[in-house]
Amino acid sequence: MTKWVYTFGDGAAEGRADMKNLLGGKGANLAEMASLGLPVPPGLTITTEVCTYYYDNGQKYPESLKADVDAAVEKIEKSVGAKFGDAKNPLLVSVRSGARVSMPGMMDTVLNLGLNDQTVEGLAAMSGNERFAWDSYRRFIQMYSDVVLGVDHYHFEELIEMHKEDKGVDLDTDLTAEDWKLLAGQFKAKTEEELGRPFPQDVQEQLWGAISAVFGSWQIERAKVYRRLNNIPESWGTAVNVQAMVFGNMGDTSATGVAFTRDPSTGENEYYGEYLINAQGEDVVAGIRTPQNLTKRAREAAGATAPSMEESMPEVFGQLADVFVKLERHYKDMQDIEFTVQHGKLWMLQTRNGKRTAKAALKIAVDMVAEGLIDEKTAVLRVEPAALDQLLHPTLDPDAPRDLLTRGLPASPGAASGAVVFTADDAEAWAKDGRDVILCRLETSPEDIHGMHAAKGILTARGGMTSHAAVVARGMGRPCVSGAGQLRIDAKTETLVCMGREVKKGEKITIDGATGEVMVGAVKTLQPELAGDFASLMVWADKYRKLRVRTNADTPGDTQTARDFGAEGIGLCRTEHMFFEGDRIVAVREMILAEAVDGRKRALAQLLPMQRGDFVAIFKIMRGLPVTIRLLDPPLHEFLPREDDEFEDVAKAMGTTADLLKRRAAELHEFNPMLGHRGCRLGITYPEIYEMQARAIFEAAVEVEKETGDTVVPEIMIPLVATEKELAILRARVEAMAEEVFAEKGHTLTYMVGTMIELPRAAICADQIANSADFFSFGTNDLTQTAIGISRDDAGRFLEEYVRKDIFAIDPFVSIDQDGVGALVKLGAERGRSTKPNLKLGICGEHGGDPASVEFCHGAGLDYVSCSPYRVPIARLAAAQAALKG
Repeated sequence: MTKWVYTFGDGAAEGRADMKNLLGGKGANLAEMASLGLPVPPGLTITTEVCTYYYDNGQKYPESLKADVDAAVEKIEKSVGAKFGDAKNPLLVSVRSGARVSMPGMMDTVLNLGLNDQTVEGLAAMSGNERFAWDSYRRFIQMYSDVVLGVDHYHFEELIEMHKEDKGVDLDTDLTAEDWKLLAGQFKAKTEEELGRPFPQDVQEQLWGAISAVFGSWQIERAKVYRRLNNIPESWGTAVNVQAMVFGNMGDTSATGVAFTRDPSTGENEYYGEYLINAQGEDVVAGIRTPQNLTKRAREAAGATAPSMEESMPEVFGQLADVFVKLERHYKDMQDIEFTVQHGKLWMLQTRNGKRTAKAALKIAVDMVAEGLIDEKTAVLRVEPAALDQLLHPTLDPDAPRDLLTRGLPASPGAASGAVVFTADDAEAWAKDGRDVILCRLETSPEDIHGMHAAKGILTARGGMTSHAAVVARGMGRPCVSGAGQLRIDAKTETLVCMGREVKKGEKITIDGATGEVMVGAVKTLQPELAGDFASLMVWADKYRKLRVRTNADTPGDTQTARDFGAEGIGLCRTEHMFFEGDRIVAVREMILAEAVDGRKRALAQLLPMQRGDFVAIFKIMRGLPVTIRLLDPPLHEFLPREDDEFEDVAKAMGTTADLLKRRAAELHEFNPMLGHRGCRLGITYPEIYEMQARAIFEAAVEVEKETGDTVVPEIMIPLVATEKELAILRARVEAMAEEVFAEKGHTLTYMVGTMIELPRAAICADQIANSADFFSFGTNDLTQTAIGISRDDAGRFLEEYVRKDIFAIDPFVSIDQDGVGALVKLGAERGRSTKPNLKLGICGEHGGDPASVEFCHGAGLDYVSCSPYRVPIARLAAAQAALKG
């Protein structure tokens, strides 16, 4: 028979810490603390399997559950010497949620359950404290009515405030037993007025109402949102913990508090927490009263006068400090603890691994290795790779004042202040003059690339987390806030307006890409520090990972950033990004709009030295590390002129008329450019484009090898291949150009020619394509688009709803769709290596910096991942964790 209920208390427990999937985090840790002999009030845990059963069976419970709960409650009664529902000696319990992973504040709790009009009198007599009893009863009515019966808590807060005004007092602690007795009656009357039925007096009805409310809270909106943001599966469910109450509100020898065994903000090895005398736990977190510091040192640092627990309850504080040491040594991690003191006796209500900032996570992990608590492997596994994002970008000074204008989506982390500009050209021009700018656009397009690169940050009114602005900004390491829907951005009047406030061109704003906040004026930022603990952890990570980590970089600046972050080469250099710079765009447009080969070659001759110079700079920075260069890929329409003055510029350069060029541009129009004349199709139809690029690569590589003596390893990548024939034709042209350059320069070098697998047919036919390839790089951005049939640039309109409805567990452009796109990657890898066992395999889509996708790539047997420069450390750590998990 299935065991639905597990008990704990009196130095023993039926569960263990490693049963979190069944007992939830809270239940498993309560059982563990009880087994360790710590003072834990006895209780029971209803398993997560009951939650699953509850929702699978029309919100009904297993038949045996009530009997199991009754038997467990009897054990609690015997342990504490009180009886549930007894008028003279009542047992009171708390009913709390407990998911596998901590979801603080997301689900519901009920305290003081078991009180009614009779048991409150028994509690008063038993405790000898009438005020405490009636305070507890009014708390229970208020909480139960809100959580279980659906009567908003503000009704009760209003009654309390009105009563305090009538009495002329400010604090709840100023109210007497008679006051709380009166208010308890008013609370019950309010509940009956709102519901049309009296507040329940039957304690069994109370208990099962609370249990159902906790299970029900698994599906309330805030819990769903939290699960979605933290990738917690709905199928996990929650456990329910029913535990004997202990009371921190029984007078001046009682208290309640929350504590961390180390500082969760800085990681310093000192106790951190707050407590309140004569209070219950909800008072500490609700902000009704100002909590006091746990330690004397913290009190002095805060300039507070109210005594710390160390000073007011030294004996209990000493016991608590002993518990801190015991729990840290047992769990080998920083603990987040809830405790209550009842008449001078310490009780432990919860422990869990404490949430912490990235800075604190690093320090705690590194310090614990030095202390001998954990080894290097455990330290590497201890730090969340995605959390490193907090450390790799500038952040806002938490103490700096800020004037919030609006919020959008936190599309690319980091913070930046600058003058508002509305065009890419202005961004570039102002940046050249030494001014910091924020580029503000309705939405960005590929043509804005030069302005995005020049700007300190990017703000858009439209677009989602995977929009063009978001993806490009992350790749460049630029802070970006996208989809700020309340903003009206008017490029013509050069203003942005939000909620009646207007910001003009040149006025300063600040964006926080980690929170999505947009602020008026400049806010002080703090620069990242990548030495010390960060460096130590990266050394350990590199020791254990098997995947190599490269970067996606298109400019010398991005390349240097990536090298500083430990990149081991370039996995994707997008040559089209080099074409958007200032005077280059005219030559590119001239090339595209030319009607004959000669015209294209004239334009390409202008571009050749520019491309060669870019490659020289990149090869020098990489100093012998491999550099994968993707030949021209994007749809041609992205380069075409749009405005009349742009057509005039190109016409002048070509010696023709703007009208002729407009007609030519119309001829080039495509209905679906993403699937049109791009990638290798350009190389097949306009071979002179790829020949120019290959010449630039080989000339640059020869120049750098001769000048520096470093071995240069160019890897030339042919994009969007669907057939082996395409790759074979273009490979032959690249090889011919290599021979031509080597003959001219009198110098040869090693190079590779491979392809980008970004079409389902390419993955399926990878065994054939491998005949003409030295390497495969899976371009998972386009592979996701072509496999699922979703445009990344348009998906923001509906993908969030797909994730909300669990059609996709997570946005497939953020983390690789392992069942679909991932299956194609595995198939392509297996079939490619069936032809060439030593075929080099990598991934260079946006997924290369996503920890879950990195773990997938490790399991798929890839050689490397490539990601944006600022995500290189994240990928290094994720790769190490994947290797250690095995």
